[in-house]
Amino acid sequence: MASLTQQPLSSPFRTCKPTRIPFPSGSPSTWCPLTNTRSSHRAKIISITSSENLRCYKTKVSSMSVNMMTSEKKKKVQVFDSEESLSVSLAEYVNVLSDKFVKEKGSFTVVVSGGSLIKSLRKLVEAPYIDSIDWSKWHMFWVDERVVPKDHPDSNYLLAYDGFLSKVSIPPGNIHAINDTLSAEGAAEEYETNIKNLVQKGIISTSEASGIPKFDVMLLGMGPDGHVASLFPGHPLLQEKNKWVTFIKESPKPPPERITYTFPVINSSANIALVVAGAGKAHPVHVALGNGQDSDVLPVQLVSPEGELTWFLDKDAASKL
Repeated sequence: MASLTQQPLSSPFRTCKPTRIPFPSGSPSTWCPLTNTRSSHRAKIISITSSENLRCYKTKVSSMSVNMMTSEKKKKVQVFDSEESLSVSLAEYVNVLSDKFVKEKGSFTVVVSGGSLIKSLRKLVEAPYIDSIDWSKWHMFWVDERVVPKDHPDSNYLLAYDGFLSKVSIPPGNIHAINDTLSAEGAAEEYETNIKNLVQKGIISTSEASGIPKFDVMLLGMGPDGHVASLFPGHPLLQEKNKWVTFIKESPKPPPERITYTFPVINSSANIALVVAGAGKAHPVHVALGNGQDSDVLPVQLVSPEGELTWFLDKDAASKL
């Protein structure tokens, strides 16, 4: 079976601009007065035993973070006064992880989603990170993708290329996009095969507990309905236990055909960052982190990695906490 890292290089473009894309292989809010460790503001870390004990206080600092202890495992929740401050902290978070994993194993496996996540990564393509990160060691993947040509406006690859990949020097062979010439089912099967090959080569680690691929970091957004990847509320794929990558042909959000990682792979991750901004997403944040209620278990509530989960929220997304 052809490698996904090579196939797109020879794929023809499907638009009239064939050279555009190289195919790869407040303030009614209340806040906790905390800052990230790189900020000039002092940080005060609060550990809490339940969401009901989350106490928020008004502050004028630019960013805040809370260590939330749940009965299952530790979550780190960071709330920022603006999306700009969020993106600055997210860049440093990714930079630290990149340096750590490159030193430990010689590569850094990064999984991204679509949507507003790519915009929030913009600080990585600026100084100092654009020059200091060893991009040659990065391997980039997508947690989900729409089954459309790579130059289609709905393509998560196109979004990542325009906002990120075109500005950094990740080797084309390290950019692992889906094969857009296949059906949804075929693309999912081939993407899983590609992941298995990279596991065999030692590029992707595996969970000691399950043998499932263990990506170094997943950078995930969340929809207003609480969906992550292409895993939607009430959909049977939330219960998929066997496949690493699967497909959906009746997505409640267009376009209808997509491929997506499943929760066993998502939750095998060494690190997950949930990056959420905007008042339109305050309800699912409230359900996941506070005492909000919803008729269904939201997919975002099922995100529970083996490693560390860090929420990056702007104040609008956190407004109901």
